[in-house]
Amino acid sequence: MSVGERNSGLVSGIRVDVTRLHETWMELVFPRQLDTAHTVLGKWKPNNTLGMAAYRLWGALGVPLVAILYPLALFGYMTRFYTRKLDGTATRLGVAGVLLLSLVVWGGLTALARIRFSADGFIAVAAASVVATLAAVLAVMFNRVGGRGTTVLLAYPFGMTALFLPPVVAALYSPTLADAIFPQSTTLARWILDNLLSIGNLNTYIRTRYDLEGVAYVGMWFGIAVPLGWLLGVLVTIADVLRPARD
Repeated sequence: MSVGERNSGLVSGIRVDVTRLHETWMELVFPRQLDTAHTVLGKWKPNNTLGMAAYRLWGALGVPLVAILYPLALFGYMTRFYTRKLDGTATRLGVAGVLLLSLVVWGGLTALARIRFSADGFIAVAAASVVATLAAVLAVMFNRVGGRGTTVLLAYPFGMTALFLPPVVAALYSPTLADAIFPQSTTLARWILDNLLSIGNLNTYIRTRYDLEGVAYVGMWFGIAVPLGWLLGVLVTIADVLRPARD
C-alpha cells in the first residue's frame, strides 16, 4: 500500500469517526440520526422552519463537543486494546485464578516486606495487599455480572485500586520505592491542584489544610484511582460507540 493510499484511508477513517460521533450527539434529541446512510427512510429532518432552526442549532452545538471528544476517543481505542487483553486474561483465569495471581504477586511483596521492613511496615503492606486482592476480585466480578454502567462505575475503579495501592504503601517504608514514587506523585499533585482543582479556590483549601506526606500519599493515589478508573471506562465507552469492538 502506497503512502497516499494510507493517508487516504486515515482521512477516511477520521471522517467516519467524526461523522458517527456527531450523529450520536444528534440522536440524543432527534430520532433516526445514527447510521442511516443505507436505510430506506434515511436521516430524519424537521419539516418546518422552527424545527429546522432547532435542528441546526443543536448540530452546531455538537461541533465543539466533537472536537473535544474525538482526541479522547483516539486514546480510548488504545485503552480498549489493553483492557480487552486484561479482560481476556481475567476470563481465562476466572475469579479463582485472578485471586491466586493477586495472592502470588502481592503476597510476594508482603513476604519481602516481612524481611526488609519494620513490623509496622509489614502490617501496612499486608493490609494493602489484602485490600488490593479483594479489589481485583471485585473488579473481575463486576465486569462479568454487570452491564456497561456497572463496569465503568465499579469494575474500572476497583481494578485501578488493585494496581496502585500496595506499591504506594510499600513506598512509605522503602527509600528506594519512595525515591521512585513520591517525587512524581508530588509533581502530579501540583498539576492536579493547579489545573483540575483550581475552581472555587479548592486547591488553596487543600494546600492550607493538608500536607502531602506519609499516609497522605496513599489517600492521594486512592483518590486518583477511582476517577481514573471512571475516565478510562468512559474513554473505552466512547471508542465502543464510534467503532464497536468485534468479538
